[in-house]
Amino acid sequence: MIVYELACAQGHRFEGWFASGEDYAQQRERALVTCPICDDGHVERVPSARVSVPKGAPVATAPVNQSPASTAQTMASALPPEVIAQLRDMVKQTENVGRRFPEEARKIHYEEAPARPIRGQASADEAKSLSDEGIEFASLPPFLLPDQH
Repeated sequence: MIVYELACAQGHRFEGWFASGEDYAQQRERALVTCPICDDGHVERVPSARVSVPKGAPVATAPVNQSPASTAQTMASALPPEVIAQLRDMVKQTENVGRRFPEEARKIHYEEAPARPIRGQASADEAKSLSDEGIEFASLPPFLLPDQH
């Protein structure tokens, strides 16, 4: 498994996990890597202090494009099943507020609603606005969502 440090044009940094250098190159050629935070397709490898590459594995150095679904599949295949089960159990304990996520996250942040774990959907613009306001949240890969597996 090769882990590359990636960044989108918006400055979001994230990891891309690849089975091999060849897998990385194929996904890059097929334009399959995008930012999991804002879905930006302009993603590039950035220097990383911790890259492990098996001897003899080809390493591509050009920009990468991987879809969030492909990134999630790669992540899911790299995690032990018991870890995935534990993460799914944690997600099941959250309240699904759907498209009201930005509104509910703001209410919780500004103490206008009781603090509680929530999940839902937000557009890239809504996510940026929440982040600009200092409201912390994280994107969940689809394989962790209760109704996606």
